[in-house]
Amino acid sequence: MTWGSWGKNLSKAEMSELIDYCVENGITTFDHADIYGGYDNEEAFGDAFFKSEIPRDRVQLITKCGIQYVCKSRDNKVKHYDYSKDYIVWSAERSLSKLKTDYLDLFLLHRPSPLMEPDEIAEAILYLQKEGKIKEFGVSNFSPSQIALLESVIPVAANQVEFSLTAEKLMFDGTFDDCILHNRTAMAWSPLGSYFRETNKRRKRIKKVMKQFKKKYKADSSQILLAWILKHPSKVHPVVGTTNKDRLKASTRATEIELELEDWFSLLVASQGHKVP
Repeated sequence: MTWGSWGKNLSKAEMSELIDYCVENGITTFDHADIYGGYDNEEAFGDAFFKSEIPRDRVQLITKCGIQYVCKSRDNKVKHYDYSKDYIVWSAERSLSKLKTDYLDLFLLHRPSPLMEPDEIAEAILYLQKEGKIKEFGVSNFSPSQIALLESVIPVAANQVEFSLTAEKLMFDGTFDDCILHNRTAMAWSPLGSYFRETNKRRKRIKKVMKQFKKKYKADSSQILLAWILKHPSKVHPVVGTTNKDRLKASTRATEIELELEDWFSLLVASQGHKVP
């Protein structure tokens, strides 16, 4: 999301170099959405990926559809969601063209719509799978009941949601229970939460606890925050948004950090501001 006009506005050469760097450091999954950059990021990435000459089977490409965004490239009067069969198929094929690939490893519905028709969504997804255009189908920002609605007609392989130490409520509303129960891939966008963005009482509490853990685990705050996510039994995959090479490489070290049980709860208590019930 941050590679294009909504963030660093990287050139094709810069994107290509960053893709190479990611793959060289074991980061091979790239998370997109059609709307990122006002519907421009996919094409920019596709051009950069083509330039990189990395074999397609070395990476995993994810994208999302459904949000009709108000911007210069769309004639929309109000932001809304479109999950008609024709739109889903058109959007997936458009993403394939822009990303310069024959298939998507994972295709997500970006946000739930109150007007979703499960049967119509299933028709679109089954067509795309039959044609070999998508491997797996998932959702983003869906509740367990909304996923159950879709699963009445089609399997849902993944749910990408907002989750971090400062946005921890999904651990308690059944979202991750659902992922564990149905062997559904859990993904977390904004995995560092508001820790680096806000200065408030919550951050001060976390920072106080974090100070001792940074020494204990020989890690920085970002790595501790990612390690906290990775300890959850739903095996959450953090979607890391930085374009900074040093931070990207440092993020991978979080997979080597195993927070002790009481340390994990100490961070949770600091975030919530009260002991667990």
